[in-house]
Amino acid sequence: MPLIRESDLPGIGRKFQINTRSGDKLVIVVHDDGRREMHHFFNDDPEESISMVTLDDSEARRVGAILGGMVYMPKAMESVDVAFDDMVIEWYKIEPGLKAIGKTIGELHIRKKTGAAIIAIVKRNQAKIINPGPEQEIKEGATLVVLGEREQVKACKKLIQNGSI
Repeated sequence: MPLIRESDLPGIGRKFQINTRSGDKLVIVVHDDGRREMHHFFNDDPEESISMVTLDDSEARRVGAILGGMVYMPKAMESVDVAFDDMVIEWYKIEPGLKAIGKTIGELHIRKKTGAAIIAIVKRNQAKIINPGPEQEIKEGATLVVLGEREQVKACKKLIQNGSI
């Protein structure tokens, strides 16, 4: 796991230093006004910056979503989770034979039974349904984006696999 150090910068914001497995050093400064600065350093000279990029809040959130896999999920990854304190977002591919195939979100009572919410569905043809309603059918080959606490997401996956908890 890469080493990440955090430190306060009084009157400026917060600094995050990431030393990657490959030996790179990345410093991210989150300013109190929402700007982000990213500094990349040479492997062999951790004091000399190769480059610096400044992003406004909107740009930084978009880059964060891209890096976190919320915008594009690589084909090689069947299941991904992203954690926010106690909340988790997980991508779950609907494989052949799962009991939920052909049933709607409402028929399965996913939120009521598990506490998790399906916040998006990515269809086989890559079309996206954001915030699907209870009438949305679970189809083979689709990928569900599930939000909840870790145990809620696990219960949701079990419900989708088995048709019950």
